Amino acid sequence: MTYRVLKLILSLLVYVFLRPQVNGLHNLPRRGPVILASNHLSFLDSIIIPLVTPRHVTFIAKAEYWTGHGLKGRLSRWFFTTMGHIPVDREDPRAGQRSLQDALQVLQRGDAFGIYPEGTRSRDGRLQKGHTGVAWLALAGPAPIVPVALKGTDKVQPVGKRLPRPYRGIQVDFGSPIMPQRQLPAGMRPAQARRELTDEVMASIHAMSGQELDA
Repeated sequence: MTYRVLKLILSLLVYVFLRPQVNGLHNLPRRGPVILASNHLSFLDSIIIPLVTPRHVTFIAKAEYWTGHGLKGRLSRWFFTTMGHIPVDREDPRAGQRSLQDALQVLQRGDAFGIYPEGTRSRDGRLQKGHTGVAWLALAGPAPIVPVALKGTDKVQPVGKRLPRPYRGIQVDFGSPIMPQRQLPAGMRPAQARRELTDEVMASIHAMSGQELDA
């Protein structure tokens, strides 16, 4: 109930001040496990995507959001807990694999999980090469991948800026689901299959976002 109230309030604020344009929402399955693989331009991405979708989308978030002190720390901890995001300690060398295991549990519950294959926010607006964790997750789930392309969130809150600003040019595009092959072609190694699936996802994101590719 708390999540629904928070989502309602935030959705009203987002649609009043930002008016995001959402396309292709019919590509998102209404039930069952699904991975939303998106480009990453701003801190706001993990807020915008859950607000414009009818499903509860879980993201991984840095553990610092849960460990702050004072009123700001308590509000941050309450917000990210209420949103259902999962903390990850980025200083832990095994954090990446643990994050994938946490994500796999989300999918096994039949829920939606959001991931940024680039691994981090783009500093220059270019689309970076995707890491293969998204493919590992899709094959292990198994779960379809819905590519997501965000535009304009970096204008609302550029990298390094703490406070958002009004900008009515946000666009969220949901691409056609990509189904991982249940059985690998003869002679294909798992690592090769993960690379090819990841590249297919990134190609779809690139086609929708129009971003310049990172060299």
